[in-house]
Amino acid sequence: MRTHRLLAALAVIAISSAACTQGRASPKPSPASTGPIVDAAPYLCTFVPEQALRLVSGVAKALTEEAGGTKRDGECQTPDAYPNPLGVSWSQEHGKWTEKNLDHILEDRRKVFTKYNAVTLPAHLGEGMAVHLPYGPFTGQPYEVIAKFRCGDKKRMLILNFAEFAEGRDAIKDMIELMRIAQKRYGELYGCTPGT
Repeated sequence: MRTHRLLAALAVIAISSAACTQGRASPKPSPASTGPIVDAAPYLCTFVPEQALRLVSGVAKALTEEAGGTKRDGECQTPDAYPNPLGVSWSQEHGKWTEKNLDHILEDRRKVFTKYNAVTLPAHLGEGMAVHLPYGPFTGQPYEVIAKFRCGDKKRMLILNFAEFAEGRDAIKDMIELMRIAQKRYGELYGCTPGT
């Protein structure tokens, strides 16, 4: 009899666990998740303020970054959580890698993103867009903002990808603000002024 009760209790726990993990729920807003984005150190993946990412995404666990590439071209992820909360890619004109290459990346994204009501970035951030893709090839990080902008004498590109935004946040507005901060950081680190 005790064995039957134990098995029944384990079955209830297993069913409850499955019900909780079957669909990935969006992070619930905390009182702090409704505040403004602030540009302050420390930064994740060089360009995104860690506290701002936590604010907009609701991610609370410890995050580290894993980066590869060079100062001119590279990418970075925060692999400590699944789905990966943040992805950053950067590139610039150099050698045979010209503005046409950057345009090609932007146009490939535009073809897909316009189908999902992408929002064009403000002109002062360069050419680009922010979008939420409900499904498709980027489902692990369905939020993306991309910008091609001038900084000094070269064209540059930044791409920010996000897994999720806390309930109640305006993801598009937040992505545009994080791109503004990322470009400012880019200019500080690379000794150029974005938009010039």
